[in-house]
Amino acid sequence: MVDDENIKTTVSPFAIREGEIKTFDGKDGYVSINQIIHKINLGHISDIHFEILDLVNQYEFITSRQIYQLLKHKGVEIKSQDKLNTRLDQLVKMKIITRYYFTSEEGKGIYRVYCLEKMGKYLLNSKEVECKWQPTDNTKPVSLIKKRLAGNQAILAYMRKSKNFYSFKTKPTFNAKTLGKQFKAHGEVTLKIKDREVCLIFDCIRRETDWENKFLDRIKLYKDFYDNFVPFDSGYAMAPQLILVCEDEKHMVETYRVIVSNKIEINKFKVYFTTDLKQNATSLEKSLMEFSKDEETGKYKANNVEIKILG
Repeated sequence: MVDDENIKTTVSPFAIREGEIKTFDGKDGYVSINQIIHKINLGHISDIHFEILDLVNQYEFITSRQIYQLLKHKGVEIKSQDKLNTRLDQLVKMKIITRYYFTSEEGKGIYRVYCLEKMGKYLLNSKEVECKWQPTDNTKPVSLIKKRLAGNQAILAYMRKSKNFYSFKTKPTFNAKTLGKQFKAHGEVTLKIKDREVCLIFDCIRRETDWENKFLDRIKLYKDFYDNFVPFDSGYAMAPQLILVCEDEKHMVETYRVIVSNKIEINKFKVYFTTDLKQNATSLEKSLMEFSKDEETGKYKANNVEIKILG
């Protein structure tokens, strides 16, 4: 598998393509739970399959590359990406998980996305693993799936590359008290430096249809949360650091323009920006950017921010 820093693409695999649709690539037909139990009894479905199943459940939508990196990080013995793909095929054929790929005017996507099937939920429940999956989850649109994948990648980057990595959540929950709404971010990473913990929140923006208005609704929720924050709101002793994950650097500018033109800057708290491909760097110390106003010209510009604790 190619290391992150050697990936040459200039376009994020999680960016939205024009006319993109989600295409089913799973298994048709019926598989009974008795057939699956028989496979387990024969050892054809083993502990490593359950490790994979647990990751698919935890991350909701996930690529085989992300699964491989997570297994390696956990110290699970998996010899190669090809060996993992064989096990994924076995789980798909037994309808324990399923998969999709994306098709657009540019052609067929280069990766598959895995998610749970009903049989997978049964198996997780039998091991007393919490599983909130329901069949309608697999009907989610391309934009929501790609936000999830981009959030996964941000978590993975810090998990694998930051020496201060401590813990993570895939879908942390927040309360916008004034608006009376609860919402979820696309990822959370906690870094620990001696006895001090720093919490990073990732929210992923995609260029979906009407994305500016959808982002506007979203950032209003964060503004409500931050402008009214007091210790232990939504379980945070200190306000977490919000990081907006965009498709590319031009998209960062477009996203910031939405904030400024609608006058919804978050008071008292900085918002940092990054892109999908910045997560591929060997070190994350320079992966964040912030916008500042040039007092002479009145124009805004993006500046790299070097944060040592991220490395």
